[in-house]
Order: sequence, then structure tokens, then C-alpha cells
Amino acid sequence: MQRALLIAAVCVAAVALWLWGFGGAEHVTVWAAEGQRAAQNAMARGLRSLRAGDPGALTALLGLCFAYGVSHAAGPGHGKILIGGYGLAARVPLTRLCTLAVASSLAQAASAVALVYTGVLLLNWSRSYMQSLADSLMAPLSYGAIGLIGVWLVLRGLRKLAARNGDDGHGHDHNCNHAHGPTAQQAGAVRSLRDAFVLVGAVALRPCTGALFLLIITWRMGLAWQGIAGAVAMGLGTASVTLVVAAASVTLREGTLARIAAGPATTRALGLVEALAGATIAALALQLLLRAL
Repeated sequence: MQRALLIAAVCVAAVALWLWGFGGAEHVTVWAAEGQRAAQNAMARGLRSLRAGDPGALTALLGLCFAYGVSHAAGPGHGKILIGGYGLAARVPLTRLCTLAVASSLAQAASAVALVYTGVLLLNWSRSYMQSLADSLMAPLSYGAIGLIGVWLVLRGLRKLAARNGDDGHGHDHNCNHAHGPTAQQAGAVRSLRDAFVLVGAVALRPCTGALFLLIITWRMGLAWQGIAGAVAMGLGTASVTLVVAAASVTLREGTLARIAAGPATTRALGLVEALAGATIAALALQLLLRAL
């Protein structure tokens, strides 16, 4: 099992090196942008077919929306950064991290629905104003919130390191019954609902631009519920990529920890990994924030 985790961790690290060390991310970004444009053009045709009442048009539209979500998620984005970084930082089970990944993607779609229908039904906002609001206000807020989560993870990791080092300085018998810092089992315990709400909320603050486009067009065409269904399909497409990132982050984390014997060394390693992952999240969020301003 340890060997399999190590091999998987090496594969994940190699992919990360190609993405950020050898320009792979640029190729992925170009591919994702082309995919999004193609999907948007196909969605426009699909909406015309849907309005004309063509059989199978709704199924085809939902499939296109899902494909758009996949291509959108494959490009540079904050959801993957947060889920992947949190998966490295916090020793949570894969199933829980995957649940967070799906919840954050669907929450992002829900925020698009809320923004559009609040704008068109209550405030009479135009499409361009809502798009501008999402880009100029909600995106920086989301990136800032993610940056703060990164800082929080750094501080939490440093506290673990400090607590562990303080315990190592004890000069008394270590056969006593009180705990000397969290065990591996405690470190893998369920994180609080507060953690989950903060993570999902940070992603949801930035609604998907493709969902905004689709929702406004379908509202004007009198296809409101079909547009909402399409936004959900986009969220599921985004989630499919984020799930891969979640699995990769857990594999890399467990593969690294598999090389460390259980005990104080594991606790120190968890604190160090958490601090480094938090610093990475904060740095990437700052880069996105500066690009959005």
C-alpha cells in the first residue's frame, strides 16, 4: 500500500512539475479557452433548437453545459487551488474532500442563479452590469477570501509545529497518560462545519461567467428553468475536474506521509505540509487578486 501511494505521489508531483515548471499550464489554459468558446457557440445553437422545440434539444444542451464546465474548470481557477491546497493541508478523508469539491462547484452555480434572478427580477440590472459586478467586485472578494484561508492554514500549521516542538522539550517520563499533541487519528478527524462553509463560500463568491451568460439568455428567451438546469450541469462539469484535483492532492499527501513513521514525526510533517500548502494557496490567490484588480 505504501509503495502504491509513493508511486502515485511521484506521478502527481511529475504532473505538477510539468504544469508549473515547464509551461504545461499555458497549454492547458489555451486548450480550455478554445473549449469554452466552442462550447458557448454550440450552446447558442442548442438554445435555438430548444426554443424551436426540437426533440432531444434539452439533453443536448445539458451535455454541452457539462462540457463547458469541464473546459472552464481545466483553465486557471480558484476552486481547484482551494480544494487541492486544502486536500494537501488537512488530513481529511477523500470522500469528505470530494463532497466539498462537489458542494463548492454547485454553490458557484447557485450564486450565478441568485445574482441573475435578483438582478433581472428585483433590480432591473443589465447583462453587462451583472458581468461587470461579477468580475470587478465578486471575483476580488473571492480571491481575497481564499488568500485569507491560505494564511489561516499557515498559522494552523505553524501552531502544530510549535506545539510539537514545545512538547519535545519536556524532561519528564513519556509514559504518562496525557496527550503530547494530536495523534494521526485525531489529525484525520472530521473538520468542523465552519471549515466547510468557509471553503464553499469562498468559491461561491465568484459565480461562473458561463452560467451568467446562459441564465440571462434563457431568461430572455422564456426558458428559465432550462437555464437553471444548464447552470447545474456546468457546476457538475466543474466538479468532475475538481474531484480529480481532490484525489490527486490526497494521494500526494498520503504518499508523502507514508514515508514517515507514525508518531511525533507524523505530527510535525502534518504541520509542515499544512503550512506550506496554506502559503501556496495564499500566493496563488494573491496572484489572481492582482490580476483581477
